Amino acid sequence: MTNEKEFIAQLLDPKTQNIAFQKLLSDYQKPLYNHIRNIVLNHDDTDDVLQNTFVKVFQYLKSFKGESKLFSWIYRIATNEALTFLNQKAKLNGITSEALQNKAIDNLKADTYFDGDEIQIKLQKAIVTLPEKQQLVFKMKYFEELKYEEIAEILGTSVGALKASYHHAVKKIELYVTSN
Repeated sequence: MTNEKEFIAQLLDPKTQNIAFQKLLSDYQKPLYNHIRNIVLNHDDTDDVLQNTFVKVFQYLKSFKGESKLFSWIYRIATNEALTFLNQKAKLNGITSEALQNKAIDNLKADTYFDGDEIQIKLQKAIVTLPEKQQLVFKMKYFEELKYEEIAEILGTSVGALKASYHHAVKKIELYVTSN
């Protein structure tokens, strides 16, 4: 297994770029799909955002300074792409981001790629009521089982702030689920 600096060098070297990028795709495609899907909820939208994410990774790899792990940098790009996509889609439809997400939740039942039940739908509806940062922290911790340190690096915030956000998110979700 090559280390991260060697791998990045392979991604940047025209001679090894294609093979290295194929490895990057095979390593990151599924976890990034899941990460983006947790944010945008819709399969087709997720595919679009995933494609945009890999284009940006390839486009900006030269400017990656290695101040964070490659994993964190790629996830940060995916997170930003997903949020930008949601905001643009909401604006295009003349509705709020929350209304757009509620609409997406209503469409989940008909989505062949969604295998959740009524409890999952209720959980998704509870998550939409949270502020954006709490949504992200909750989804990364609960669905993707990322460590607080990884989430902190992706979102560029402290572990302490994340733990507080997650705690508040859980309390709000519990309240929503038990009262609705």
